Amino acid sequence: MAHHADPPQPATFRAAPALSGTAAIPGDKSISHRSLMLSALAVGESRVEGLLEGEDVLATAAAMQAMGAHIARDDTGAWRISGVGVGGLLQPATALDMGNSGTSTRLLMGLLSSHALTATFIGDASLSKRPMGRVIDPLSLMGAEFTASPGGRLPLTLRGICPAVPIEYRLPVASAQVKSAILLAGLNAPGITRVIEPIPTRDHSERMLRGFGADLTVETQVDGARIISLTGEAELSPRHIIVPGDPSSAAFPVVAALLAPGSKVTVTNVGLNPTRAGLFDLLRDMGGSIEVTNARDVGGEPVGDLVVTASTLRGVEPDPARAPSMIDEYPVAFIAAAMAQGRSIFRGLEELRVKESDRIATMATGLRLIGAQVEELEDGLIIDGTGGDPLPGGGPIATKLDHRIAMSFAIAGLVSRNGVEIDDMRPVATSFPGFIGLLRGLGAVA
Repeated sequence: MAHHADPPQPATFRAAPALSGTAAIPGDKSISHRSLMLSALAVGESRVEGLLEGEDVLATAAAMQAMGAHIARDDTGAWRISGVGVGGLLQPATALDMGNSGTSTRLLMGLLSSHALTATFIGDASLSKRPMGRVIDPLSLMGAEFTASPGGRLPLTLRGICPAVPIEYRLPVASAQVKSAILLAGLNAPGITRVIEPIPTRDHSERMLRGFGADLTVETQVDGARIISLTGEAELSPRHIIVPGDPSSAAFPVVAALLAPGSKVTVTNVGLNPTRAGLFDLLRDMGGSIEVTNARDVGGEPVGDLVVTASTLRGVEPDPARAPSMIDEYPVAFIAAAMAQGRSIFRGLEELRVKESDRIATMATGLRLIGAQVEELEDGLIIDGTGGDPLPGGGPIATKLDHRIAMSFAIAGLVSRNGVEIDDMRPVATSFPGFIGLLRGLGAVA
């Protein structure tokens, strides 16, 4: 989006006193994207409260508007979306600018594949490096055609087809985005579209599709694989959605509170969907004190407040099967491991190499720069912790336009001896516009 044309915004984060207070985090990014897309396909007006107003989600909103939905924020801060009905999307007049958002791109490629329209997707430098082949392959089987840049990258043009061909597709790699793209394409395809998921991934799409009235079933096999079946030519009804707080954003104040001695912080309204809450389980395994209070159900999603008390962490070797439930939280988990007692071994994380940056390489380089002991593996990292001593600090950290890298090293700075310098904090606006303000509210940033 436009902000990458602005000059970089370097920042230095220094050692913080004990953190205290209450932190409210932005709405869940995954749920925000899906609530806009499905509301735009419902007939009538939906209302969404707590929508994440970061650049990634606003890219989705702009795309849905470009194809005929009416989307506006009202005086209360809620968003109202008047949908066009499944099959009712219009040909966009110009290219759809996805900014930095891989989720917007992959899910919209699915959604548009079963509509008789042509759309070109463009994005920023970071998004234009990310491979789209994993969604192009199944969507091509459904009849859509793609003209992509070399390596299956953006810019790319999609020619959708109606009627599309429903398929049965076994995911070759655990990916909620690929699963969701196929299910969204299946909404406007006659018959039953099936996705077989050998390793479960975040299930927001399934929960929300059902909530909007789609005929969707999930069957779990003996080996744990899930078979998700969606009956197409669906009619979706408008909804009132309350978006819970994003566990991926909660990760940053949670880790900061665990690591900064004497801290006690409450993070409110955190989505605790088990397909997303892997980091909190991992931190508890490391000895972290994270207590759930006020547990409740909000719009079909489990939600609670997290009370986090500074703790001495120990090294851990998590099961790679956990990866899908915390794939976006590994960068900040690596920071926690760098200050734990003993060695942590993280494996099975090949997926991190094709995120906004190569997160394995980018984190390894940055951790070394601030004095951590790290060995890079093909599929992860080995980190020898400081035993709770502050990291030396240093920089500047090259964030590679990756919001989670920037925020992870900001947290490292709060528990360093000499501060951590970060080359550019602009990318944080994609998912967590109020990040610095939140840290300031807990007493971390002067």
